[in-house]
Amino acid sequence: MASAFEYAPAPESRSVVDIAPSYGLFIDGEFTEAADGKVFKTVSPSTEEVLSEVARSGAEDVDRAVKAARRAFEKWSALPGSERAKYLFRIARIIQERSRELAVLETLDNGKPIKETRDADLPLVAAHFFYYAGWADKLDHAGFGANPRPLGVAGQVIPWNFPLLMLAWKIAPALATGNTVVLKPAETTPLSALFFADICRQAGLPKGVVNILPGYGDAGAALVEHPDVNKVAFTGSTAVGKAIARQVAGTDKKVTLELGGKGANIVFDDAPIDQAVEGIVTGIFFNQGQVCCAGSRLLVQESIQDELLDSLKRRLSTLRLGDPLDKNTDIGAINSAEQLARITSLVEQGAAEGAERWSPACELPSSGYWFAPTLFTNVTQAHTIARDEIFGPVLSVLTFRTPDEAVAKANNSQYGLSAGIWTEKGSRILAVAGKLRAGVIWSNTFNKFDPTSPFGGYKESGFGREGGRHGLEAYLDV
Repeated sequence: MASAFEYAPAPESRSVVDIAPSYGLFIDGEFTEAADGKVFKTVSPSTEEVLSEVARSGAEDVDRAVKAARRAFEKWSALPGSERAKYLFRIARIIQERSRELAVLETLDNGKPIKETRDADLPLVAAHFFYYAGWADKLDHAGFGANPRPLGVAGQVIPWNFPLLMLAWKIAPALATGNTVVLKPAETTPLSALFFADICRQAGLPKGVVNILPGYGDAGAALVEHPDVNKVAFTGSTAVGKAIARQVAGTDKKVTLELGGKGANIVFDDAPIDQAVEGIVTGIFFNQGQVCCAGSRLLVQESIQDELLDSLKRRLSTLRLGDPLDKNTDIGAINSAEQLARITSLVEQGAAEGAERWSPACELPSSGYWFAPTLFTNVTQAHTIARDEIFGPVLSVLTFRTPDEAVAKANNSQYGLSAGIWTEKGSRILAVAGKLRAGVIWSNTFNKFDPTSPFGGYKESGFGREGGRHGLEAYLDV
């Protein structure tokens, strides 16, 4: 994209990570082939280069992994919390030691910029393991009664947008509370989970405590349906979340679902414009907008609409799109051809419905999956782009006149995962936040995360909380 400055390329070295030509499933502490011998290829979204061939798990593999986790549960759950904590602390330290390697791996397999994996994802991954290691010997004091017990085997299914971070959100509290795990990573981003399996071995984690099953949706369904799974944790699309809710209905399985979102980012007329613009950019263009809590609906007070949009367009014109391994890159690749097709279809629908589309001058690479940052104005609540989760670098702009109108428009969504409020008045922040139906509400910032803070949604954004003390409850019999 156009910039006031020219930057020389500053690529991170690929040599820091050694990707094997093939990987197996990780079951009972060992890498093994799939029972039926099936494999699939994982591709780098920025180049369409095949990175590796990965074993594809099926129902028989799920059964093997669940049985391994069940065998390991008896000894793992019987360990004192202080002993389980030692393993989590060890895992956290190894993640820190290998953070550069893991950041490059995540960028290659996912397509997001290296400065995001390096500066945001990996520090948070380690922080989650450190945080829950600290809880492992303090569960009696977590507010869930005396001597809370683990549930058993946790079946976990994670998405492709934050592969290693979502793994940490799931595995760290499960292990701290004494559960064992069978985790299925997304089929487009299996590599960091498989590298994490190696970290578990490096940390000396007992066999069967963590099992990793790369595969497609059928493997995830088999894991959710398995009769010996006690806890289901899923992060992903609302459609799949609804299917999981139907699958577990009538069983005694404990479930948490973190699903889609259409977050409202509300900017009042007294907000600091430059600060708000940076928050808007972070809210929707971080990870190419492939964030469930993205601020994909910008609600701006009518009196400052022109000033804000002018400033926002100038800022978007300075973003750099290109090689995700370049440390100067702001916008990386879309994760897959399938996701790119969905974004393209919804954007075309937005234009066809009468919204005004704008993108900065932008040259897209000739290979890989790319989409330019896009802004829609003249958007109404009836537009599809204002209702449906696009999961891409696309921002829909609506206006409001009063705080009550802003709240009504923000809540006019089937989702309720996140929201942002921009104003200099603390009283207004508290008044508006109290009326918003969103699980996470940021004030004068956006997309800020911390392992001590719970995360989750309302309505079709799911139920249950991950992170913080609240994240322990989902893995305990309370």
